[in-house]
Amino acid sequence: MSLPPPIREWKLCYVTDRKAFSGAAEEQVHALFKMIDEAARAGVDWIQIREKDLSGHEFMRLASEAVRRIPKSCRILINDRLDVACAAGAGGVHLGEQSLPVEEARRFRWNGNLGDFLVGFSSHSLESAQAAQQSGADYVIFGPVFETPSKAAFGPPQGVERLAKVCESVSIPVIAIGGITVLNARECVQVGAAGIAAIRLFQDAADVSAVVRELRGD
Repeated sequence: MSLPPPIREWKLCYVTDRKAFSGAAEEQVHALFKMIDEAARAGVDWIQIREKDLSGHEFMRLASEAVRRIPKSCRILINDRLDVACAAGAGGVHLGEQSLPVEEARRFRWNGNLGDFLVGFSSHSLESAQAAQQSGADYVIFGPVFETPSKAAFGPPQGVERLAKVCESVSIPVIAIGGITVLNARECVQVGAAGIAAIRLFQDAADVSAVVRELRGD
């Protein structure tokens, strides 16, 4: 097993869910942008825009505004929509099993001279993580590691032992997702994960900066 990365090198990824905020649609979007601002200022590395129900036009507006607002130290990743990611000037696209194949996204990246543009993949098994690496993914997000309502559709929790096997089997970064808390995040990194991704850990926090400081060991 590879040595875990130093705490300050953990990748912290906030995955968005505007519908978890209270209020009307406009209020939810306003709350989401406030959360994006707070997460970026707090030191989150990646923000994955995962608003699957939006139309292409709505998604483009949201993504463009998110890219405009964040500092260069933070990277916006767009869920599924490679076209939106490219047009909005995002830092990457995050694909799933029903998305455009990783190979196609990589081919488009190089043909478009996009440079430092990540292509990630959501994996729920050892085999899919290996396939994603072979297809050219820059990283995989693996889970759910722990029990969480947002990932219930993907089956029971995978557990830390299975996460460890995935980390051992691929050379690209593996980001753990699903039921991540400040307390169990270290377990994931200790078995080889390059970092963690979460919705509620960041979005439900009273103080996102405090959460990031605790994760970083400050």
